[in-house]
Amino acid sequence: MRGRDTIEDVEAVLWIVLAIALVIGEAFTATILIIFFAAGAGAAALAAALGANLLVQVIVFALVSGLSVAAIRPVVMRHARSALESGDTPFGIEAMEGQHGTVLEDVDADHGQIKIDGEIWQARSFDGRESFPAGQRVRVVKVRGATALVWHDDLPDH
Repeated sequence: MRGRDTIEDVEAVLWIVLAIALVIGEAFTATILIIFFAAGAGAAALAAALGANLLVQVIVFALVSGLSVAAIRPVVMRHARSALESGDTPFGIEAMEGQHGTVLEDVDADHGQIKIDGEIWQARSFDGRESFPAGQRVRVVKVRGATALVWHDDLPDH
């Protein structure tokens, strides 16, 4: 009987290793999907530790993964939408989009600085072809990291 216990232990460890690998994989993606398969692998590891055969482990993995995706992902994705998409009031970096700024250092595809509400931001041209001389007013179209992507200030207010 000891032989079956060893196989169950190995199967449980393999499911745990798979779960950990999937969690690490999720850390490198923005899909919020792989984590649900990690939960399925964790449930399969538990089934293996409790003595379930391999077919039951695979069924537990598939059921927990599928149910997690179906039940939890829509809730996570609904809360992950930007404020502009959801109709909420934007804050933080998201609130910078649409703001007016003044060019402090010529802005082009590679470098530049602007001032927005007293704060100095690194800036780049939104399309990478336009350039904006110091003193010109621009509008922030998008923020990528700590860099404002800007365009002419002739866009309508939103």
